[in-house]
Amino acid sequence: MRDSGLIVAAAAAVMLAAAVSAEAQDAPPAAPGTPPAAPAAGATPANCTKTDFETVVDQSAGALRDLNIQNRPRFQEKLRALRTKKNWTEEQFLKEAVPYVKDNAIDSFDRKTNELLNKIVSMGGEGSASATPDCGLYQVLRGHMSELVNTQNAKWLYMFQKIDAELGE
Repeated sequence: MRDSGLIVAAAAAVMLAAAVSAEAQDAPPAAPGTPPAAPAAGATPANCTKTDFETVVDQSAGALRDLNIQNRPRFQEKLRALRTKKNWTEEQFLKEAVPYVKDNAIDSFDRKTNELLNKIVSMGGEGSASATPDCGLYQVLRGHMSELVNTQNAKWLYMFQKIDAELGE
């Protein structure tokens, strides 16, 4: 299949560089059609541990992985359908499909995601390295994870709406 170059590029555009722990790699993927749940917000726990901080970082990586597992194959199929509908050659496809995987809005989602990932990794390391974990910081960290999942869900929704509109779906 000659259009695999763009499909790989599209997958790379939507995937994020996140370190995934062995536990996150072994976690089962989310059920198809169901976005990964964002962590529940709540009162600051009376006790939190270093492991709690590490777990939030792992959960963030796992949530991103699950969103990609859930959405990437469907999106790639829609890219192939668009190529067929438009009767694009491979060269045309590589050029014309770019706006469906990279535009200002997608770049904005990616910037926000990277900012949140940096905060999550930094705060997770700070919390797990502390002699006495700060449970208030832990709640902020969980809030960042929730925002990360919401940002990625919004990005996927935007990308699907954009390509579905072109496909007439």
